[in-house]
Amino acid sequence: MSVNLRANQSKALWYHLGALLTVTAWGVSFVSTKVLLEHGINPTEVYVVRTLLAYLLVLCVCHKRIFSNSLRDELLFVSCGLCAGSLYFIAENTALEYTLVSNVSLIVTLSPLITTLLVGAIYKNERPGKGVLMGSLIAFLGVGCVIFNSSFVLDVKPLGDLLSLSAAVCWSVYSLVLRKLSAFYTVMFISRKTFFYGMVTAIPFLIAIPEHTPLDVYLQFDVWSNFLFLGVFCSMIAFIIWAFTIKGLGAIKANNYLYIQPIITLIASALLLGEKVSIVGYVGCSLILLGVWISDRMSRCR
Repeated sequence: MSVNLRANQSKALWYHLGALLTVTAWGVSFVSTKVLLEHGINPTEVYVVRTLLAYLLVLCVCHKRIFSNSLRDELLFVSCGLCAGSLYFIAENTALEYTLVSNVSLIVTLSPLITTLLVGAIYKNERPGKGVLMGSLIAFLGVGCVIFNSSFVLDVKPLGDLLSLSAAVCWSVYSLVLRKLSAFYTVMFISRKTFFYGMVTAIPFLIAIPEHTPLDVYLQFDVWSNFLFLGVFCSMIAFIIWAFTIKGLGAIKANNYLYIQPIITLIASALLLGEKVSIVGYVGCSLILLGVWISDRMSRCR
């Protein structure tokens, strides 16, 4: 009995480490994306190029099976491509053109709370307890402190904020759909399908771009190196690890790690972009860690 307990604890540790590694990559990805946008690359192009790179790499090792078990499952994969790919990234990036960066960051980080509510609504036996909700709210308060590291101004602009909220809902839906698919398909197969349908559903947005980025821009070191990081680490490796994490920890516990993402972004921005961290930022980091710890502890006690 003790051997099985230690084995389960060891597995859980790997899942938690995987979640931490994933949100670290995604936290740094904001810096890489900002560099690419500063080089004049369109947000949709950034998404399509990084996803194409990830798709080709996954295809090299997962290419024997083309279709899923049924049309229903194939449609679920289409929803993954939409919710974790084209709609999520394009909505998030486009929102930055209509509202403040702080608004977008704050609203998108609602995803764990939305996931918690959706799981409770769909799975009656998995309704989150008060401790989990309290931990999530504390972490979300910490996110607010991190985001408003330099300013407490919240300028409400409906279109941008609605796009940000749509992105948060998309990621929550993806987490629930991923949970269903992970019971029947391998992580590599799920990732390949998600990348493929993400690119396919992004084609209309790509066509709508009035002017595409010249090829010589992609040959610049800062551009291709950041695309390499986004495609290999933030898309391919991170998505694969995240699929394992969702399967091992569940949608609620895994998504609570997303609260740590602003901490990573804060540190990366300070180190790579020279942005300053105020006392409010440090308080926010502490609240995020406290909230995630409370949520995890309370979920274990249920």
